[in-house]
Amino acid sequence: MSVDSAAGPRLLGSLALQIAVAGVLFGIVVAVGTVAVGYWSLFRQLDERAVIEMQGRRELLVRLLAATPSLAGIADAKERFADLFFGHDDLHLALLEPGTGRVIAAFSEVATQSVVGLGHAKAVPDTMHAWVTPDGRRYSGWHSTAAVADGRGVSYLLSVDRRRDAALLAGFVKATLVALPLLLALVAMGAGLVARTGLAPVRRLKNLVASIGTRSLGQRVAVSGLPSELADMATEFNGMLRRIDEGYQQLEAFAGDLAHEMRTPVATLLGRTQVALSRSRSADEFREVMEGNVQELDRLSALINDMLFIARADHDAAPIQAEPVDLATEARRVADFLSLIAEEKGVNMRVLGTAPPVSADRLLVQRAITNLLSNAIRHSVEGSTVAIEIGANADTASLEVDNQGLAIAPEHLDRVFDRFFRADPGRSRDAGGSGLGLAIVRSIARVHHGSITVRSAGGHTRFRLQLPLAPVRG
Repeated sequence: MSVDSAAGPRLLGSLALQIAVAGVLFGIVVAVGTVAVGYWSLFRQLDERAVIEMQGRRELLVRLLAATPSLAGIADAKERFADLFFGHDDLHLALLEPGTGRVIAAFSEVATQSVVGLGHAKAVPDTMHAWVTPDGRRYSGWHSTAAVADGRGVSYLLSVDRRRDAALLAGFVKATLVALPLLLALVAMGAGLVARTGLAPVRRLKNLVASIGTRSLGQRVAVSGLPSELADMATEFNGMLRRIDEGYQQLEAFAGDLAHEMRTPVATLLGRTQVALSRSRSADEFREVMEGNVQELDRLSALINDMLFIARADHDAAPIQAEPVDLATEARRVADFLSLIAEEKGVNMRVLGTAPPVSADRLLVQRAITNLLSNAIRHSVEGSTVAIEIGANADTASLEVDNQGLAIAPEHLDRVFDRFFRADPGRSRDAGGSGLGLAIVRSIARVHHGSITVRSAGGHTRFRLQLPLAPVRG
């Protein structure tokens, strides 16, 4: 069962939606953390306030007890103790006789309950403790001992009602639960707006990509005003468009040149065959026509093979059988092979210099040297010498071919290695070759990770082929 690969990413939703969801989730984490910190901080502040209030009342209580003559006098001073809690209905006091735990005075029902809830047998003196009444109300209490005027000690249990604090905390939680959804909705809307605004350049890039076709490859993304991340992507995308545009233009030119080059041999074959079939001919006449057709077919086959080699080399698909190759030896072998052609043209050839072996395919090196020498012989003036000079540096060996003849115009130097290019448009295919010889040399240099360059001035044209040296075996 096949799965549409393009449908998979769409299941994730739009990037703006993902950013908005991520913003909401982050907002939830931040909001929950803020609420938790706020709740804890409020809880601590309420506890500190209760402690401060308790300490203030305790100091007054200690002074009041110190002014009381004796334990028996506590009952007579109840009004004074009641004044101690005037305006503080949430404070409750119980006084106990040390040792026996007998209640001397309890100024409220809660104070009576605190004797059990905050008994001195359970509570550590001079510290704040929480206790709960039988009906579930929460209090905080302070247990300690003071002395009356006659020096006798008295235990006191001072409690504070925390219901107001609990109500305040509950109100905080309620307000948070009401406000939090509204806040998250606002965060979601803001995140969506920010994401949509921030992704506007991406949508512009998408619209441009959608509008690009074979007739609009010249369009480019405006980099100005884009964020740095998108600016880098736009720059790379513009570079990709430029390379595609250049490749497409080369492909169009190549297709046109190939059609032009193949049209001549095909037209020749068709014309010769039609003429031969136009009337009755002898076997010898048909043989002569077929022999001419074979020559044209050979040239057409060679043209197709050359184009296939260049196409494979341009895509690094041309296989090579690398071995140590001596450029000087191969240059002399090719020069001997082309000597008859050079003599017919009245051109001499000379091979100079040596170099360490290069790592290359021997047949391809021979073909490159053959194309360079054939080109030099074809464009040399009669009576001149084609010089083949071999040299080397630390990493590469070089083969330079120098010939005397018409110089190549400066505007043509960058194009001499293009397929089907001829510096002289008026030169025929028979006199000027197929226009693929130097393009093949460049492809051979490329598959060997080498280079080919040309200089032309003062009646001399010099091609320089460089190939990497073969590794030295220890």
